[in-house]
Amino acid sequence: MNRLLDIRNLHVSFDTHAGEVKAVRGVDFHLDKGETLAIVGESGSGKSVTTKALMRLIPNPPGRIKEGQMLFEGRDLVSLSEKEMEKLRGKDISMIFQDPMTSLNPTMKVGKQLMEPLIKHQKMSKSDARKRAVELLELVGLPNPEARMSQFPHQFSGGQRQRIVIAIALACNPKILIADEPTTALDVTIQAQILELMKELQKKIETAIIFITHDLGVVANVADRVAVMYGGQVVETGTVDEIFYDPRHPYTWGLLSSMPSLDTDEESELQAIPGTPPDLLHPPKGDAFALRSEYALKIDFEKEPPTYQLSPTHFVKSWLLHPSAPEVEPPASVRQQMKPMPNNFEKPVLAGEVR
Repeated sequence: MNRLLDIRNLHVSFDTHAGEVKAVRGVDFHLDKGETLAIVGESGSGKSVTTKALMRLIPNPPGRIKEGQMLFEGRDLVSLSEKEMEKLRGKDISMIFQDPMTSLNPTMKVGKQLMEPLIKHQKMSKSDARKRAVELLELVGLPNPEARMSQFPHQFSGGQRQRIVIAIALACNPKILIADEPTTALDVTIQAQILELMKELQKKIETAIIFITHDLGVVANVADRVAVMYGGQVVETGTVDEIFYDPRHPYTWGLLSSMPSLDTDEESELQAIPGTPPDLLHPPKGDAFALRSEYALKIDFEKEPPTYQLSPTHFVKSWLLHPSAPEVEPPASVRQQMKPMPNNFEKPVLAGEVR
């Protein structure tokens, strides 16, 4: 597959009256052409900040990209000027924001909002842009698109507004589409329709998708690979099967244990992760998850763990994979769904280690 995006050692901070909030701390991940990468984690784990940094939408001040590279087709987005980023936003990299109720301009007809990126980035005439905008509304499944062009956002339901937002994001056939919890404000029926729509559209235009969510149930249906974030760091990355059937980080175990399934009966209790996410104004020493983990080792409170590689696609940031670490079993609810996965390595190795 062709590598579209490579995020390397990304650090993002916010300067506040209380001090520096280290919201993203050394994040690494990549995205290939046509694939869907899901980024999962609790609120405050750094998911949205990471992707807003990718779009260079972090307000400065108070926010700033302290360190790292964001290589898009070989170009480092960190070093681009604002004018150069304006040419990329909406054209090559688009974003669907969380709330469809506030993503659209309430004072503008939806047709004009759809035509805007086509005129700006594709240099279309108004007549061609209008024709394309009607096609986009039809593509995302809105009935009677010609008449809908002259309506305002308040005349649409929440699900319809989200379809319009998706149509705007896809207007210029972007190479990367960032979807920041696009179904959060929608009911479950509409959620399923929107997710199905995104999968269909991805096949048609071969856009790579970064899908941000806290819902692992959604991940299973849409993603090719998953990056699990906690405390501003990526703690585990793998294919969907590796994350669901061979998870190795205690935080991933906690997320899976708290997720209901079709096998969950009325008497079964979902396991909540104890405690709260770390205060990134004063990031904890060692493993950020140690204070909430029953599997924490002494070294977890003293030294940050390195990243270990279990397969060509599976990476875990945990001292539990160190050769000297004691063997521990994941919770029973996780063990029930685990199964042997193809593994190119006899044992975990440090990521990047030459074999």
